[in-house]
Amino acid sequence: MTYEALQAAARRLRDAYAGGPIPPMRDVLAPDDADAAYAVQQINTRHWVTQGRRIIGRKIGLTAASVQRQLGVDQPDFGVLFADMQIADGGTLAPVRLLQGKVEAEVALVLGRDLNHRHASFVDVLGATACALPALEVVDSRIADWKITFSDTVADNASSAYFVLGREPRALTGLDLRACGMVLEVNGSVASVGAGAACLGHPLEAAAWLASTLARRDEPLRAGDVVLTGALGPMVALEPGTEIRATIGGLGSVGFSFR
Repeated sequence: MTYEALQAAARRLRDAYAGGPIPPMRDVLAPDDADAAYAVQQINTRHWVTQGRRIIGRKIGLTAASVQRQLGVDQPDFGVLFADMQIADGGTLAPVRLLQGKVEAEVALVLGRDLNHRHASFVDVLGATACALPALEVVDSRIADWKITFSDTVADNASSAYFVLGREPRALTGLDLRACGMVLEVNGSVASVGAGAACLGHPLEAAAWLASTLARRDEPLRAGDVVLTGALGPMVALEPGTEIRATIGGLGSVGFSFR
């Protein structure tokens, strides 16, 4: 793709935030063209930074093997977290701020030091992490009806929207994030269940993949960054007037109102 075509694709996605979902971008992005898709994502990231938005971390997507098979890929993807995407634990998100939102429960990490290894390991992540928190990620797609390919979701900042972090940070010492159970409730009824092992086998393995990938792109994770490591169970569609709460073993609970 030419630079002009990449810029035009990025603009289509930015316009969709206000104008509504757009058709899949197969006319400009081949379904598996990761390089072009990340180039579009980076164009929009630079645009938003120049508009005053502040990057505070990254999110990992496509960590479930079943979703990877559905999209015909063999790797996760990543997107950027901006400070204005965070909702306070117990806060409120207005439905008008989403196009076709869904929610999933995740383990969030906050880094205590830089992770700039091109071959980062589980142990590297363990040593660099200051704390873990329960998290909810609100995902959204600017692609109509969620008919996404790998390239669609990557270009669309990994289908990101908002996130919520729990209030009580926990040290990793003594936590079993592989075996930890997760329950996601909507208005007090169980809507999704899962476990840490659903996230590339272990949330820290997912974080190691991200750290390595970003280091090879010369965009390493830094001390203070928030990392959303990926869904622990199936996504749930958001309906106005609902209360969302997730509980993750060893980490506690986190929630928000969608009204």
